Amino acid sequence: MSRTNAINKSALHLKDHYKWIALTNTTLGVLMASINGTILIIALPAIFAGIHVNPLNQGQSSLLLWVLLGFNVATTIFLVAFGRISDTYGRVKLYNLGFAIFTLGSILLFITPSQGISGEWELIIFRFIQGIGGAFLFSNSTAILTDAFPANQRGFALGLNQIASVGGSVIGLVVGGLLAVVNWRLIFLVSVPVGLIGTIWGYMSLKEMAKTRDSKHLDFFGNITFALGLLAILIGLTYGILPYGKSPMGWSNPWIITALVVGVVLLLAFIQIERTVKDPMFHLDLFKNQAFSLGNLSGLLSSIARGGLQFMLIIWLQGIWLPLHGVSYANTPLLAGVATLPQMVGFLLAGPLSGWISDRLGARWFGFAGMMVSGVGFFLLNTLPADFSYIWFAIYVFIIGAGMGMFASPNTSMVMNAVPPRFRGVASGMRATFLNGGMMMSMGIFFSIVITNLSGHLPSAMLQGLSHYQLPPALVHGISGLPPTAALFAAMLGYNPMASLIPAAALHALPASQAAQIVGREFFPNLIAVPFMLALRAVFIFALVMSVIAAFASLFSGKKYIFDEEANSLPSDNIAPQEVAATRLHPREGE
Repeated sequence: MSRTNAINKSALHLKDHYKWIALTNTTLGVLMASINGTILIIALPAIFAGIHVNPLNQGQSSLLLWVLLGFNVATTIFLVAFGRISDTYGRVKLYNLGFAIFTLGSILLFITPSQGISGEWELIIFRFIQGIGGAFLFSNSTAILTDAFPANQRGFALGLNQIASVGGSVIGLVVGGLLAVVNWRLIFLVSVPVGLIGTIWGYMSLKEMAKTRDSKHLDFFGNITFALGLLAILIGLTYGILPYGKSPMGWSNPWIITALVVGVVLLLAFIQIERTVKDPMFHLDLFKNQAFSLGNLSGLLSSIARGGLQFMLIIWLQGIWLPLHGVSYANTPLLAGVATLPQMVGFLLAGPLSGWISDRLGARWFGFAGMMVSGVGFFLLNTLPADFSYIWFAIYVFIIGAGMGMFASPNTSMVMNAVPPRFRGVASGMRATFLNGGMMMSMGIFFSIVITNLSGHLPSAMLQGLSHYQLPPALVHGISGLPPTAALFAAMLGYNPMASLIPAAALHALPASQAAQIVGREFFPNLIAVPFMLALRAVFIFALVMSVIAAFASLFSGKKYIFDEEANSLPSDNIAPQEVAATRLHPREGE
């Protein structure tokens, strides 16, 4: 009997040791991928200068968007498929493959050989490769952690992992600003040693904790319809914020309408395929579980609330606030990233703590409280003027970060605890798809709100501002018709576009003091500040509404459910779809 006890203690010790290895490696992977998701926001001016491209030239806006968003698009469309494949062939195996692919993409980005438009296309392709690796990392990291940690510790572990995800997006802003000052290629090189170490370490240390599925059947039509449908919608959302004809946005563009309609039709076809195919990519009946369905819904809404926030804050800081405080455009990228750090601090403090406590008390009330706190932060941001006192800005973004930290790990734990072990890979992929898709939707919605508001107020503001200078009236009227998207991108990139909008001859004809003012760092920020703040307030109100709805979705997610992993009757690969929701899910005490 004592020998058996000794063996059991040894096995428990090894499992306890392994769970920290799994946490450290997956956190490293998610951190690296998250940093790369935002590192370009700050570094874009240096990158475009390095490949000799002016992103504000006619016809360049769409390529600018793809350089910026290609990583997120690739990650989003592959998450569920890669999760399903990982359930079949091994989560650790595919996670390690993702680390290697991501590292390859980083190396290719570092050596980008071409310049001009060719270099821009190479950046897009290599970022897409990075995104494929990121999809393997994101779709499997949560499942690997859920496999490695017992149910009463998952909230804490997932909280630390979520810190890497959200914190990495803020760290990326600072790292991008620091490295862009030295050389734009370093922005991509920084991931290479981390990727190599993570890949080798993962292959040596991580091991499969869950049994892989016996069936190797690939749901071809389900995978294709889901990926193409999601891609069509993301393309529509991306191009919808660009001008079309005389309209400030492209929502009336027949091609964009077609992309959105085709995307919806393909996703409806995906649902029908998954309901009828023998071995579907994703068992839709998992959504019959209240914790899983409402947990994912609240996650989607929270992602919509915060997904575009970083872009809005960077535009505000880099395009308006920092120049108004005497910071040169060369230094605004780094300082804009540093200014957003309180948001990450709030997340760092609240994330693990809420995860640890929710392991004992349940997730839904923490999810509710977290999103309500974030909503308060959005409301407070809405009260700030364009030229604010930084201490209040820091406090308000800290509140948003703390609220999101309170929400993230309990929400993830609630969703993953409600899933049978053999379906954790695809469920993790579905959860990550909701989060990434929500971020893409958020950017499309936020930019659309801002551009709509700017189109109504920016022309008159520019006309009034330029009329004080001795410029030809026809030129003033022409410049006042600048598309809001161009003004927005200029602010995001930290540019003053007046030097390129006003012909050199017209500038030289002005008194020297007037010419210096127009191309100086304060003229353009003052010009767009009032119309931009009107638009930004609408964005914050929208984020507030999404946060409140997400809070109540979490509140109504039901009692705490944890899949009974010790049950003898685990779901088989031939399980009928309607039986999945009925697998051994037991309510636990605490809610």
